[in-house]
Amino acid sequence: MNRRQMLIGAGAAAGFGGGATWLTMSGMGSSSDYAAGIAPLRAPLPDPAQLSDLIRYATLAPNGHNTQPWRFRMGDKRIDILPDYTRRTPVVDPDDHHLFVSLGCAAENLSLAAAARGRPGGVRFDPADGGAILFDVDRGPAVRSALFDAIPKRQSTRADFDGRAVSVADLESLAKAAEMPGVDLVLLTDRPRIDHLRDLVVAGNSTQMADAAFVRELKSWLRYNPRQALRSRDGLYSVASGNPALPDWLGPHAFDWFSTARSENDGYARQIRSSAGIAVFVGAGEGPAHWVAVGQACQRFALQATALGLKQAFVNQPVEVASLRPELAALVGLPGRRPDIVMRFGYGPTLPWSPRRPVAAVVAT
Repeated sequence: MNRRQMLIGAGAAAGFGGGATWLTMSGMGSSSDYAAGIAPLRAPLPDPAQLSDLIRYATLAPNGHNTQPWRFRMGDKRIDILPDYTRRTPVVDPDDHHLFVSLGCAAENLSLAAAARGRPGGVRFDPADGGAILFDVDRGPAVRSALFDAIPKRQSTRADFDGRAVSVADLESLAKAAEMPGVDLVLLTDRPRIDHLRDLVVAGNSTQMADAAFVRELKSWLRYNPRQALRSRDGLYSVASGNPALPDWLGPHAFDWFSTARSENDGYARQIRSSAGIAVFVGAGEGPAHWVAVGQACQRFALQATALGLKQAFVNQPVEVASLRPELAALVGLPGRRPDIVMRFGYGPTLPWSPRRPVAAVVAT
């Protein structure tokens, strides 16, 4: 669930060309074309909604490297969410932890959207099919919520926040929204613990950036310009992290030149310093069923944050680097447990949306 950023300075982009005219002429497409191309995915949910409409809202969930590791199987009264193991990230996520957290996020979106359109249902985990989430669709009164309204607006905002504190009332609202059986949420708002968390993120990032296999896997999911992002409809769109668009052929080289452990560490430290707080989610146990529950809880947190005008982004390095997990667990007062998700939050800008594949591409036949 970690959305990486490629820290390429604006000065570097200027050295390769200037302005929107150069971007279009170079075959990279334009930001306006990109915005128009992905706008239908975030259009309001129609009423009444078809099952395919509900699936579209489910796909707006966050997911590791934006691989979108899911397939949806539609029945008369059920939607199954199936893991798509062809979209694994085995280096950063060797046990598919992030994959199942991502499925849990999608399941929560699906549940909220279905309830808002009078099709309420229950989410349950089935270890069959490699680990499936079953959503039984029923009929009932429409229950619209602030979390549902936030689904098309939520994004992982990989940018500096403005450092403002979040009120106690809003912190309580975030904690209440994320309540989920079998999931503990710890909010860090004091600077000593936030600084400790920052040090763990930097240590984890340094370890990962020194791993050639990790870097190769990350680069395989980077999309460097609007046309490339629209072509693949997945991956980490660099412009959504505030970086300049670059041609397909230049992007990988620019990553090697400018995206160093030191530059990324400086960026993460700055972004954590600008955040109002850190949310750490810890499941009751290890395994897909627990990770799905964590995904549901962290998605509810993210949607409530969005409803309150807050932004959030994942900083999961202390979860992904196994040797750092015990120190993270001790930091949040849960020694002996495995932390699952780390998310910073605060007030910040809105960036371009990340792409998503169309419903037809994710429905299982």
